[in-house]
Amino acid sequence: MLNILGKRYFFFALSFLIIVPGLIMLGINGMPLSIDFKGGTLLEVQFKSGVLPTTEQVKEIYDENNIRDAQIQTTGTDVLILRSSVLTEETRINILAELSKVSGSELDIRRADTVGPSIGKGVTARAMQAVGFAALAIIIYITFAFRGVPHAFRYGICAIIAMAHDVLIVLALTGYGSNFFGWQVDSLYLTAVLTVIGFSVQDKIVVFDRIRENSGIYRKLEFEKLANHSIVQTLQRSINTQLMTVEFFLLSLALFGGVTLREFAVILLVGLLSGTYSSIFVAAPLLVVWEKKEWHTWFKRTPTAA
Repeated sequence: MLNILGKRYFFFALSFLIIVPGLIMLGINGMPLSIDFKGGTLLEVQFKSGVLPTTEQVKEIYDENNIRDAQIQTTGTDVLILRSSVLTEETRINILAELSKVSGSELDIRRADTVGPSIGKGVTARAMQAVGFAALAIIIYITFAFRGVPHAFRYGICAIIAMAHDVLIVLALTGYGSNFFGWQVDSLYLTAVLTVIGFSVQDKIVVFDRIRENSGIYRKLEFEKLANHSIVQTLQRSINTQLMTVEFFLLSLALFGGVTLREFAVILLVGLLSGTYSSIFVAAPLLVVWEKKEWHTWFKRTPTAA
């Protein structure tokens, strides 16, 4: 039988090595918030001639209108997505006119959204409240559902810690993406994070439920062996379900779904993969660490032979 739990500290270290560098990048550069959260104006402009102005030309147009924070994204061959601080109606008209003049093309305004800073702060607050409420509801539900096993509360806490692991993986990915690919945190990003949280908890409950079932069958078996046996029983199901139903679809979406959906698809792809990984290699191992109270020996020296 695979001894997965015997290597639990290796898996903890692997997660640590993935998460910490990404969080450091995020801490240094700051959260790359889009206008959905910090307020601003988004313009999605199609150039009918197919001739796009260069990035330098677009930045120069914005600079001439005293807008210094313009961010330019190309989608396809004839569309620009332009993000900046809030534009007045007059400034927006001037910028669009200059873009049309520089490119020598008529413009089709496919999208023009302006979000105020107060609205952005409200979205952020509601997002944090949603995550906090979800975590509390998960602990209560799992504690109630597993009330027939000893220390049912531990299952809920370990599920939340493993869920936090998955969120940290997503945040680390955001750090890598913003640093190397210019990613931004928008409303689609929030949707992806909440989806990852939902799938993450679902996977944990599957593994924990098998441990609960086996607790009544193998009552004399040591908890670590019982948990390891339960993980092995659910391993094939967890991997196959995720790969066949979700991951291949998200991979296709990331590769062929276009620039506007790529960040969303990659975050979901990695986040859901992390959810499956943490169910097997983080959540159940945490239960074993808690059951054996291994923290009592973490900082003690190993006795040497006389």
